[in-house]
Amino acid sequence: MNLLCTKRRPPSIADDYATSDDFRELFTEDMTALHLLAYLLTGNDEKAEQCFVSGLEDSVNNNSVFKEWARAWTRRTIVQSAIRMMSPRPDHLASAIVSPNDNAHLQIDQAKHAAIETVLALGVFERFVFVLSVLEQYSDQDCSIFLNCSREDVNAARVRALQQISEMVQRNGAPEDYATTARANLADGGEARHSN
Repeated sequence: MNLLCTKRRPPSIADDYATSDDFRELFTEDMTALHLLAYLLTGNDEKAEQCFVSGLEDSVNNNSVFKEWARAWTRRTIVQSAIRMMSPRPDHLASAIVSPNDNAHLQIDQAKHAAIETVLALGVFERFVFVLSVLEQYSDQDCSIFLNCSREDVNAARVRALQQISEMVQRNGAPEDYATTARANLADGGEARHSN
């Protein structure tokens, strides 16, 4: 009895890594959520599209990511692209308030629009810290590495962001548990493609 099967291909280490096609598929599947992430970080629809394309290119050109990490890696490339584009720094405390682009291609209901407007009203650095630490749930250490600043800078910016959001929520009568609502709205961006 011959136990060796000559037709069976031996497992390859390359099979454990995501391919360019895997990344293209993930960007297609998660297009709405990834674009929303880019939009929240950049505050501008045109920059969000550039960020999305750059993130796709970075992912497709990277051959050393395990398949099970590929989805997280796509989000990471969007974040890194937005950071390169916007250069958020702790000294941007007085950054201009950004208003949502009226021509944005995001199809969102009124509650999501209000949540997005609130995030976009934050200064650049505070917005990045809020999106990364609260919505994306990166640790303070990871945020400080991404943003090239101290953990104290991250913590202080998150406190400022949450205070500003709290003031805006009280002024506008938005839901109390804003972080949970915003995180759910961000997650729904990825699910909206399945309902169409």
